[in-house]
Amino acid sequence: MERARTPLDRRRILKGAALAAVPYALLPDARAGAQSQPVDHRPAEWQPAAGANYTVAQRPTAHSVDLVVVHVTQTTFAKTLAIFQNPRKKVSAHYVVRSVDGHTAQCVRESDIAWHAGNWDYNTRSVGIEHEGWVDRPAYFTDLLYERSALLTSSVCDRYGIPKDRAHIIGHHEVPGTDHTDPGPNWDWVRYLKLVNSA
Repeated sequence: MERARTPLDRRRILKGAALAAVPYALLPDARAGAQSQPVDHRPAEWQPAAGANYTVAQRPTAHSVDLVVVHVTQTTFAKTLAIFQNPRKKVSAHYVVRSVDGHTAQCVRESDIAWHAGNWDYNTRSVGIEHEGWVDRPAYFTDLLYERSALLTSSVCDRYGIPKDRAHIIGHHEVPGTDHTDPGPNWDWVRYLKLVNSA
């Protein structure tokens, strides 16, 4: 059934003509906001977590930053980003590193407090880095994942004057009060620290 057409009035015609006269240069770019915020680590892509999943802060002014916490996602890269973007989940990390190619997403600014460690004191003083994979599947810990993550960790340590050692680059399992086991026994700490220190 065809709808009856309403006749165009003078006002609608003038509005259409005015819009047609607007130069394309004045219209917003369709991609505006795709990279809406600069990243702290240049190779990373900005994939923001929901605002309900972290605490806005002014680190290192409000809280010193002296730790990097290494995590393993126990799910895929894409699902991890979706979890961080879901405001009901109440969890986030600063970064997520993809297994296959080491691609890195930044989800929370380093100046803000990500909710990744399960311990408020450790959250306030650390940068959390998630790695795509499972603790019992070492094939996910690819050369590119180690290399790109080590480059990221090295740059975080340089920005905050964090020593590049095991006392300051820790696993999630080392956070007091946690029930997590990541990054697990298959994570090669010796290799990782060598890469961090040579980056």
